Amino acid sequence: MEGREQRSGSEHWWILRVFSLVFYFGHVSAQIRYSVPEGVKEGYTIGNVAKDLGLDAGTLMDRRFRIVSGSKDALFQVNQNNGVLSVSSSIDREELCEDNVNCLINLKIVVENPLEIHYVAVEITDINDNSPSFPEKEQHFKMWEHTALGTRFQLHAARDPDTPTNSVRAYKLSRDDSFEIDFRKNDEDKIPFLVLKKPLDRESRKEHRLILTAVDGGNPAKSGSMNISITVLDTNDNSPIFSQATYSVTIQENTAIGTVVIKVNATDLDEGLNGDIEYALGNTLKRKVYDIFQLDNMTGEISVKGQVDFEDTEVFKLDVQATDKGQPPLAAESRVIIKIQDVNDNEPEIEVTSLLNLVPEDSKPGTVIALISVADKDSGPNGKITVNLSENVHFELKPSIQDNMYSFVTKALLDREVTSFYDITIKASDLGQPPLSTSKVLNVQISDVNDNAPKFPQNPLELYLMENNAPGTSILSVSATDQDLNENAAITYNLVRGNGLQNDMSAFLNVNSDNGNIYALKSFDFETMKTFQFHVVATDSGTPPLSSNVTVNVYILDQNDNTPVILYPINNNGSAACVEEIPRNVNHGHLVSKVRAYDADIGYNGWLLFSIQEVTDHTLFGLDRYTGQVRTLRSFAETDEAKHNMIILIKDNGNTSLSATATVIVHVVEPKEAFAASNPKNTVTNEDENNVTFYLIITLSSVSGLFIISIIVLIVMQCSKPTDSSKYLQETNYDGTLCHSIQYRSGDKRYMLVGPRMSIGSTIVPGSNGNTLVVPDRRRRASVEVRIRQI
Repeated sequence: MEGREQRSGSEHWWILRVFSLVFYFGHVSAQIRYSVPEGVKEGYTIGNVAKDLGLDAGTLMDRRFRIVSGSKDALFQVNQNNGVLSVSSSIDREELCEDNVNCLINLKIVVENPLEIHYVAVEITDINDNSPSFPEKEQHFKMWEHTALGTRFQLHAARDPDTPTNSVRAYKLSRDDSFEIDFRKNDEDKIPFLVLKKPLDRESRKEHRLILTAVDGGNPAKSGSMNISITVLDTNDNSPIFSQATYSVTIQENTAIGTVVIKVNATDLDEGLNGDIEYALGNTLKRKVYDIFQLDNMTGEISVKGQVDFEDTEVFKLDVQATDKGQPPLAAESRVIIKIQDVNDNEPEIEVTSLLNLVPEDSKPGTVIALISVADKDSGPNGKITVNLSENVHFELKPSIQDNMYSFVTKALLDREVTSFYDITIKASDLGQPPLSTSKVLNVQISDVNDNAPKFPQNPLELYLMENNAPGTSILSVSATDQDLNENAAITYNLVRGNGLQNDMSAFLNVNSDNGNIYALKSFDFETMKTFQFHVVATDSGTPPLSSNVTVNVYILDQNDNTPVILYPINNNGSAACVEEIPRNVNHGHLVSKVRAYDADIGYNGWLLFSIQEVTDHTLFGLDRYTGQVRTLRSFAETDEAKHNMIILIKDNGNTSLSATATVIVHVVEPKEAFAASNPKNTVTNEDENNVTFYLIITLSSVSGLFIISIIVLIVMQCSKPTDSSKYLQETNYDGTLCHSIQYRSGDKRYMLVGPRMSIGSTIVPGSNGNTLVVPDRRRRASVEVRIRQI
């Protein structure tokens, strides 16, 4: 019979499993159900979840195939390589499910990309691994003689924590002619009773010793035994009688300790001690009953002793005995059923399963960030939950197909540069009266994506670089900023290399890619190039990288690095020397010679001054410091020497002056008046020379006038349009000497006009009433006003 019951249970289980699989394949959201016996070894294969769910085993690792629910999940594990569900630790069904007939473990299995949740139920089936046991090794009875035949004495029931199939199925009593065993079906349990079948005779036998054996329904069966001792006493022939065979009452959970739940009542027809009744709880109840309730043995009142919790136990069943004080005492039994009514005493619980530790700022609306599940241990309206989200326009909760499951998703576009962190409060409230609620804060960290290009604070940049810079030194440092983070904000700098044209200087520059320091690989010469332009690109390290560039305009500033070059006098061997012959009878102011020179520099650095360094007679000759003309200061006397040596110093006006010297040798000769009188051509020649001198004066006047007109036109043009990249305007006078220029002196931060017959004190002074030249100074982002003093 037991074998037929096992086969019937097995067939019922396979039908249930097939139905579950059919229901699963018909509906994606259905639950798969497996069974596994308790006590199997670790690694025992339960089933292939991936195969049963129709998932591709090759994608399980990438889709993060895993179990996410509950503290009991440690009993099981899934293999991400093949989708097999197996046992990860030893399973004891009796410890796991206690007295529950059906031991089910519900698992939530998650796969991502796309996100799917599957529900798997694993039933732990029982094996016969426990023997029946009695609460005591021996039970003692005292029985009066002449006890009525058929009297029943309740024995300790044996307990077997296995399922009913493998639990206690039968009791066997050792052979005794006076007693037999009988049972009473008490819900799931069989309670044994010792039944008197023959009258007792104390005089013939004072004591009976029996052995009660409990046998379970396992295959093979297991058993346990208890000794029974019976002492025969004198007679008490009336047993107590309860007013009701079964008492029933309903109380609310959390009832105060000491509250009387119910009062039982029994009567005995006997008198005296044989009619006095004492009450007691049955000694085979669960320990939990003794911890929560107590019975007054005199009045029969049952009161609350411990905490009453509906979520722990909904119904308590108490066995109450009434025993008189006769000799022997007689007893009666009654069942008290206490039902617990639920009250709203449990707050909802919120469980968050985070799927994304960091949320990229470019996530699209609807991106799932986390799974939210809520639960309430209460029942009815007290266990129904509503979930709300703190006001936030970027996120929302979407309900799942299963009750109390929600997806936490993005609602709007995110921007880490605006908000990098969110604290979202999730509030769950039940529908009890009064309602209870709980809150949980979800921290959402926004991760950076490369959506911002590097940015220079100023574009273009102006660089004023002194010529003759040392090669390899830093001339400029550029810096860009990026609002992104980490590698997306790590900036490298590079030069934009040109196409090799004449004005392309990028080949002579280098940039430190890490800090933006720009180095010149050559020394620049103002006289060769006055300005050039290059471009620097700042690129971040994001994927894909973003970049921006800046234009750098470079202006070369002049230094006094060129020595004056003498154009005249120059002799055949290349030295600066000449011999001049003049008649002794020349007058004061006679032009003896003229030294011509030029300087490749500009401004003060190219403005040349002439002076006599050495001369034979200081009273005879004078030198114009601006034009280099050597003239006589007086007429020659008879006592003056015929040969005079003169060393002329030519120097510029740089901060550190550079100079050159020229030697003029003057020979004083006697006038050839007779030759001039006898030779008419000589007179014609003198007249021609006078004519040439006249024309030269006219020419010089014209050139000077044209120069003044050019200066005026230049001033008008500078006032009417922006200046070009050059900071310098220059003119060369008729004799090859630099005589006028406009120079910007960085130390004084002002422009000045320099030229012939101008000393340092004659520089342009702001606020003078001369003509005004306005040249923009880009370094200061303001117009620099230059006033030209009339000469």
